[in-house]
Amino acid sequence: MPPIPGSGLAKGLAVTLRTMTKKTVTAQYPDTQPELPPRSRGVIGLFEENCTVCMLCARECPDWCIYIDSHKETVPPAAPGGRERSRNVLDRFAIDFSLCMYCGICIEVCPFDALFWSPEFEYAETDIHELTHERDKLREWMWTVPEPPALDPGAEEPKEIAAARKTADKLAAQQAQEAQQAQQAQQAPQAQQSEEGGTP
Repeated sequence: MPPIPGSGLAKGLAVTLRTMTKKTVTAQYPDTQPELPPRSRGVIGLFEENCTVCMLCARECPDWCIYIDSHKETVPPAAPGGRERSRNVLDRFAIDFSLCMYCGICIEVCPFDALFWSPEFEYAETDIHELTHERDKLREWMWTVPEPPALDPGAEEPKEIAAARKTADKLAAQQAQEAQQAQQAQQAPQAQQSEEGGTP
């Protein structure tokens, strides 16, 4: 059966009429910020204190957009008679976000949790050279990194937290005991003076 003339036009008008009666959903960006999912990949933040200059992130980066410079320093022995040790000191850590493809490999391979995803995405520049963020800029992004999701209430407590809590409880008990002993030592001379003052 041949199609009815004008049926395509009628279908198109029907779609238009249905759309006209629906409420419009318009993102009023930048006046209203979008609600991003919790694991959004915006920009990478650097927690410099955790970086050991192992270079794993730079080696695994498929775009070669991470630049790291370091030097070695000699650390004096911790105990007398020990030997000196050498450690890497970070001089430069930069990420070129004009090359980065946001794969997240650098964050996954970092063994010391020095790199984190931040949901911030508003860092466009008029000059492409400004998209190379040095370590000071990467440190600023750390302030925008959200807290990790809470653990499952039924899960076991991590061993690190249990060990830290045990040490903190032991230290608190030791401090309380020392404070009690100091208080007893302070009260003993006062009691002796009051006894001496009370005797005729």
